[in-house]
Amino acid sequence: MGDSDVTVGRAKLAEIADQAGVSLSTASKVLNGRSDVAAGTRKRVEDILDEHGYERRAGLPGRNTLIELVFPDLDTVWAMELIRGVENIAKAHGLSVVVTESGNRHSPSPDWITGVLRRRPVGVVLVFSDLSADAKAQLRSRAIPFVIVDPAGDPTPDVPSVGSANWSGGLMATRHLIELGHSRIAAITGPDDMMCSHARLDGFRSAMNTAKLTVDETLVAFGNFHVDGGRDNARAMLERDDRPTAIFAGSDLQALGVLDAARSLGIQVPAQLSVVGYDDLQLAQWSSPALTTVHQPLERMAEEAARLIIRMSEEELDQVPRVDLATRLVVRESTAAYPA
Repeated sequence: MGDSDVTVGRAKLAEIADQAGVSLSTASKVLNGRSDVAAGTRKRVEDILDEHGYERRAGLPGRNTLIELVFPDLDTVWAMELIRGVENIAKAHGLSVVVTESGNRHSPSPDWITGVLRRRPVGVVLVFSDLSADAKAQLRSRAIPFVIVDPAGDPTPDVPSVGSANWSGGLMATRHLIELGHSRIAAITGPDDMMCSHARLDGFRSAMNTAKLTVDETLVAFGNFHVDGGRDNARAMLERDDRPTAIFAGSDLQALGVLDAARSLGIQVPAQLSVVGYDDLQLAQWSSPALTTVHQPLERMAEEAARLIIRMSEEELDQVPRVDLATRLVVRESTAAYPA
């Protein structure tokens, strides 16, 4: 690697190696994400690289023709839609996609960064709420652009991200039920520690308040975005004497759980209970009855993230990109007018 490959102000990689008390070879290994460097040495070199604002220019020879897509959990029904979206754009640009599973829904595990620095992809698309400060610094110091596709949270302002209008989605779902004449409406949103759960619930509350309807807090629950979260919460609500006539479930999987709970209690959907989901996964149209739901454009979100990755690998952007795509209501067979 010659001096022309790097930009460090006036500092050269050799000077940084000397300052860290390591060989040029070791400094180069740290820069390129090699794993055969002691943790203490790596941190010392990384700190000095950060101090000098050391950045590798985008588009350097040796950069892989890969876009890396990182999930906390591949066992989700919407993972394939995100993979398809990234693949669509990668293929159009002659790139390949590598999929990695790491960490939890908030951020990838710390050891992931070592692998991605070694692979040196064109860029990284992350399906997380955010990224640690250390991971951001290391990716930026190697000029590896990253974008968070964010169906879950609310990344910090310095992180490029593509999301969707969660508040509007909750508002639309609830307005639909109100327009059908329902007033006793329950909401089962996602986990309490996810921003989108609160955004969808805020949309629900806004629709109820605007219609001057009282929100019964005993009919508001935080689920887990999975079938059992919908089933368990809905069953507790539907076993009451003053049960709701409609339920907004914060995900299609939870809506399927609501349908299952209603079926087990002999409650007919939509004749006795209306149900609205969220996501508009392919399975929503095949449920029985077919699910009214809020369409979240997951494939388009992934496409936009991949486009941003490619653009940021080719040019420096003036502002941190933040894209929120529109949601829309898809009316099918699980909602009906409030029975007289």
